[in-house]
Amino acid sequence: MTPNTPKERLLNGLWVENPTFVLMLGMCPTLAITTSAINGIGMGLTTTVVLACSNLFISLLRNFIPDRVRMPAFIVVVASFVTMVQMILQAFLPTLNKSLGIYIPLIVVNCIILGRAEAYASKNEPIPSLFDGIGMGLGFTCSITIIGMVRELIGSGKIFGAQILPLAESGKFGYEPITIFVLAPGAFFVLAFLSAIQNKLRIGAAKRGIDPSKGCNGQCGSCQSPCEDKKEGTDK
Repeated sequence: MTPNTPKERLLNGLWVENPTFVLMLGMCPTLAITTSAINGIGMGLTTTVVLACSNLFISLLRNFIPDRVRMPAFIVVVASFVTMVQMILQAFLPTLNKSLGIYIPLIVVNCIILGRAEAYASKNEPIPSLFDGIGMGLGFTCSITIIGMVRELIGSGKIFGAQILPLAESGKFGYEPITIFVLAPGAFFVLAFLSAIQNKLRIGAAKRGIDPSKGCNGQCGSCQSPCEDKKEGTDK
């Protein structure tokens, strides 16, 4: 059975089923807007708000939406929240709204949001669905922010717009930006490299018998908490 506690849902989105590095979902905004860290965190938090709100609302309506129209219904719910978020960005963060451009309306058809609505929110209670949306959104935010930071640092020597690596000047030693990393090919390079690191860590943890989705890190033999997995192992 799928774990449904808030902590488990948050860990699931952040690590176990990270939408970017594990599930490889939402690649269009991931590759397109991560030219800087600020774009990554802006897009990620915007998506998180939509994910959490749409998951909660769809879960509340799951018993009233007929199966034959569930996908159109999901899109209507998601589009409503995207419209509200875009209006807020236009009013209070116009620079970020302009920077993200068309990718804000495209959140409506983001496969992460529709996937969680179909796979989880439409089948589970509201509170777990809310935290599932928050966990997936935070996992997406962390992923694309890290990608944006790496691309921005290598491509311009900056992080969040602040100059970290002093640039080379005439007659002086300094950092020479590798501009390909702020272009489309750089997005693929960084995504592949970070995905490889994350998979290496996951495989290493699995070989050591560690499951980060469990509060005792999967080491039930040395755990003192009366969790369900330990009880089941004792019964067997």
